[in-house]
Amino acid sequence: MEIKMSEKQFRRLLDLVYIGNWVLNSTRGDDRIRQYDQVESLIFSHCLNHGMAALTELYEGELIPSRAFAEGGIHEAIMAYEDTTFFEILAQELALRDLDDPPLTPENYDEVMERMGQYLNEFERNGTDHISVDMD
Repeated sequence: MEIKMSEKQFRRLLDLVYIGNWVLNSTRGDDRIRQYDQVESLIFSHCLNHGMAALTELYEGELIPSRAFAEGGIHEAIMAYEDTTFFEILAQELALRDLDDPPLTPENYDEVMERMGQYLNEFERNGTDHISVDMD
């Protein structure tokens, strides 16, 4: 297979591949999905022929994203996604809890969305500062 893209598009592809593998494997410990690591290594190996060798390093015989790549801002994008996802899931769970945990249906959708909006506004203003959990 051959894919033609500009250098700028290839650089963006590196970000996408890294983020995808991070999502799939970062929480798996030693139980990583090796096939995704191999694809990541294959894509990053093309850096060597495109003047981007600094974005890779050799680790246990495989090319992987370099420390310079990983520390170059990509984790800020991942963290922004994780923060948004965390607050959206928390707002939905709290909204459903307020309604006695019904499944989300077309009939209660507007009410759930309104409650979620209220929680999201609170989280935007105060983060988690006003959240408390009673530990009985």
